[in-house]
Amino acid sequence: MKLTHDLHTVHTKHPFVIARGGASEWTLVRVRLVDRDGVEGWGEAAPNRFYGETTETAIAALAKLGPVAERVLAADPFALEDLETEMNAALRLNGSVKAAISAAAHDLVGKRLDVPVYRLWGLDAGKAPLSSFTIGIPATERELVERVEEAEQYPVLKVKLGSDRDAEIIRAVRRAAPTKTLRVDANAAWTAKHALRMIDMLVEYGIEFVEQPLPAHDLEGLRFVRERSALPIIADESCVVATDVAKLAGLVDGINIKLAKCGGLREALRMIATARAHGMIVMCGCMIESSLGISAAAHFAPLLDHADFDGAALLADDPYEGATIERGEIRVPDAPGLGVTVRTTVGAEPA
Repeated sequence: MKLTHDLHTVHTKHPFVIARGGASEWTLVRVRLVDRDGVEGWGEAAPNRFYGETTETAIAALAKLGPVAERVLAADPFALEDLETEMNAALRLNGSVKAAISAAAHDLVGKRLDVPVYRLWGLDAGKAPLSSFTIGIPATERELVERVEEAEQYPVLKVKLGSDRDAEIIRAVRRAAPTKTLRVDANAAWTAKHALRMIDMLVEYGIEFVEQPLPAHDLEGLRFVRERSALPIIADESCVVATDVAKLAGLVDGINIKLAKCGGLREALRMIATARAHGMIVMCGCMIESSLGISAAAHFAPLLDHADFDGAALLADDPYEGATIERGEIRVPDAPGLGVTVRTTVGAEPA
């Protein structure tokens, strides 16, 4: 078993801006696991500075975790649980790198067994919820309206807030999309009192739920808001791994999982099970990722209440073909493993 990696730079169609800032160019890391029969498993790391990762830390983490993955999978290529356990023992952080290796290992197993990953879990890919499409914080109202118009095919929009123009943004989006389901994500930018003022306004505009209104560490603030909120509150930055879920029970209505945060497909499944045990809403989102990264999460989409798998759909130059969200419908490849292939014409429109 051998693990290698390569880098690729992707670009969003428009600058992708949230409360913490934004960019148009993103460097992603592909990992490749190759067994002695030449079968390859692929995974993707999308490092995010908010979680302490950069391209440089990802490469350093791969140097440490590569030998771990090679050793575990050489002994037993189906030891997926052992792989994540040993990676977590070797390296506490760098969730996106661990998730990439985990995805590659699942891809490899699926290919060896000639089944899609979702079949390994006994899931029906046709039972996935709709994915939302994200509207980032725009420079102008005209730009905002253009983004909403470009997203015409998507019935569910997630609107990024957390600026001094939040009220203006949500009014403009609702005017431009009067019948669509709208969700908002403040990316931890509000105070508790401001969140409640915003929620009062958001109710008037028919918003479905609010994602991460407060800073990640402010758990009591989340309790304060949730007890007074007319809208469900979903924790994202406050919920990284499965052990965080129980701490949030009673403080929020649900959690948002991301593979790049939690560090692997097995951990994501544990988060789902833990949240279900506490009667919580379960959502999964993404970073800016290619179809390789999105496809890994899309295989467990039937277990979710809500999904936000638009990372590849936001790109102008997705290098891969895999899971898609055309019209918001999550469609997972029926090919073995993750079902991801290299796009023949890079720059073609991702769905």
